[in-house]
Amino acid sequence: MDMWVGILLLITYFLLIYYATRGGNLMIGFLVMAFLWVLIGRIPYDIAISEVFEKSAETYGMTATVVIFGSWFGRVLVETGIAGAIIRRTVELGGDRPLLTTILVSLVTTFIFTSTFGVGAVIAIGVIVLPILLSIGVPKNVAVSSFTLSVGAGMYVNIVLFKQIQLFFPDVAYNGPYIKFGFIAMAIQILFIMLMLTFNLRKGKVNYAWAQPTEPQIDTTNVPAISFIIPIIPVIMAIAFKWQPIPAMLLAIFLALLVTKKFSSWKTAESLIQKTLYDGVADVGLLLGMLFTLAMFGSAAGKNAHIFQTMLSPIMPKNALIIAIAIGMLAPLALFRGPLMAWGAGSATIAILTGLNLFSPQLLLPLIYVPTISMAISTCPTQSWNLWAINYTKLSIKDFLKTGVVWAWLVVIINEIIAVNMFK
Repeated sequence: MDMWVGILLLITYFLLIYYATRGGNLMIGFLVMAFLWVLIGRIPYDIAISEVFEKSAETYGMTATVVIFGSWFGRVLVETGIAGAIIRRTVELGGDRPLLTTILVSLVTTFIFTSTFGVGAVIAIGVIVLPILLSIGVPKNVAVSSFTLSVGAGMYVNIVLFKQIQLFFPDVAYNGPYIKFGFIAMAIQILFIMLMLTFNLRKGKVNYAWAQPTEPQIDTTNVPAISFIIPIIPVIMAIAFKWQPIPAMLLAIFLALLVTKKFSSWKTAESLIQKTLYDGVADVGLLLGMLFTLAMFGSAAGKNAHIFQTMLSPIMPKNALIIAIAIGMLAPLALFRGPLMAWGAGSATIAILTGLNLFSPQLLLPLIYVPTISMAISTCPTQSWNLWAINYTKLSIKDFLKTGVVWAWLVVIINEIIAVNMFK
């Protein structure tokens, strides 16, 4: 009987993949899948009501709070002028050398997104970065790809995003072992961004096209150099003092307002705090809706894990390196919310892999996280901020994919092998 149930579950899994790759609404998709897996898996009524549809969403509420604070922090960095000032200073250091300037801007963008989160923050940084790169002659496909890959690189150590992947692997902590891997993986992605830029901006490849989106005016009057360390304060507090993300981000928000003299007037500070919090919540509202229904589906998948273990365990490779290489070679399946994108159809892939009990959560998390970050978040046009950048610069999706995917693919393969050697 379990065999036929497992086959039906796998059929709905492939239907979810198809739905996701066709651009379907994932909030609705995950909710429907939760219902289907409850019914197909014959999960008892009382457990479905109390655990699948209630407890899972309630439990995820803690992570949702972290997401909101991360988005708020991102808005504060933008509104206080700190993010813009860092980018401006970086461009001044690069001078009239497009390759050096673009590499420096990419490094700074990565630095900012080690703690900052939210589509609003990415767009707010993008409207500063992209016009600058275009104005110094960087082709728009290279400018956009370097920007989105840089945002993705920072996400490897971004505690807000990590809290979201913990939905699938609650026993894996944001601590020394993962942080070490996160910084190594981030460094690998930065290295390949530099290689991509060197390849594309070599002599004769710079185009001076001035009719581009206009960079917004940034008021950096009250932004001292000391404020430039604020984007990484939450990461420092987590690593050095074991702080949880919310107090760490509250400290960073307070310091950002303090050093930029926003407390000189209480009304000014009050207005800014309210505006940035409101905008930050609005930025991640739809994301939270999707994540809540994803939690429901994840709970239903967990209740059916024993079925996948019975079906697939005999044929699944037991060697972690083989699994890692396979994921690396199949990394493009993370594109378009496919089966290797954690917050797409990959949620079902995670349920199957964890249900097999062949590999530890400490290993499975980075194995799935790598293609999700380097391929899906960094180079997929269905990622909200990537799609914004494509439309903002009037870049074709084909040129966007041709520019960044190959480099991201190499990053995934290398980071998968690193993950196996660190966590096997």
